[in-house]
Amino acid sequence: MQHTHSAAYAHRSRLVGAVALSAVVLVVELIAGVLSNSVSLVADAGHVFADTSGLLLSTAAIWVADRRPTAGRSFGLYRLEILVAALNAVLLFVIAAFVILEGIARLREPSAVQSSVMIVVAAGALAADLGASALLRRGQAVSLTVRAAYLEVLSDALGAGAVLVAGVVIALTGFHGADGIAAIFIGILILPRTWRLLHESLDVLLEATPKGIDLAEVEHHILEAPGVTAVHDLHAWTITSGMNVVSAHVVVSEDADPGRLIDHLSDCLAGDFDIDHSTFQLETPEHVLWEGRAMRSQH
Repeated sequence: MQHTHSAAYAHRSRLVGAVALSAVVLVVELIAGVLSNSVSLVADAGHVFADTSGLLLSTAAIWVADRRPTAGRSFGLYRLEILVAALNAVLLFVIAAFVILEGIARLREPSAVQSSVMIVVAAGALAADLGASALLRRGQAVSLTVRAAYLEVLSDALGAGAVLVAGVVIALTGFHGADGIAAIFIGILILPRTWRLLHESLDVLLEATPKGIDLAEVEHHILEAPGVTAVHDLHAWTITSGMNVVSAHVVVSEDADPGRLIDHLSDCLAGDFDIDHSTFQLETPEHVLWEGRAMRSQH
């Protein structure tokens, strides 16, 4: 059986690069935060730590999910990528809550920090985060796992930007509460993106109809195929990012050519709906009647 890579597999090296950049930011911010007594830098280092953990999980999930299918797992571990994306979304919700609560605490009890250190370190962190986001920008459009990593890097960039702005405000005005305001703002910005990621990953796990696929249109295309008289038990779902699947029971006429019909249906769905994995059970009208009687007898 031909082995198909997940959509995220092609971007695994970029994920590794993003992890490396995030790890450097984490170490530098943590050391600088301790030395400068900057609560915001230490907090942002914790933010980066959570995101780096998510990036590591995403990278590991891609390698594990790319293992070939076995008799016990006929689809392999493709779905693991989606599960990790959902877990990353939950992690981002936790991060958002932490950042907001930390911002409120800074507003209540501001602490004096070395603003010059904040500005220099935050500017470097922002540059590194923007570089990591550039690595992941293309892959995030086709893979939920890469999208999760992309959102985490963007949230890191927002954190670094907030620390940078807060450092400048503190240096110019001495208003230490700027850290708290920026943190609350960042936490609020993280939430909408994270909700979309969680919603999309849960849709895949619950085998909802993939976005962009209208089952009524799919049914119409199947019914237009030569020799098809009816279709039922039509389902469409997603195995992992970029891998949509369709299955259907297709009722055919007596003069239908099964081989040509399956080729026609497969080509049609692949060309018009970008569905390369389709399964069709061809049935005669007599079989449909027998199937209906069997179902009624069970009830």
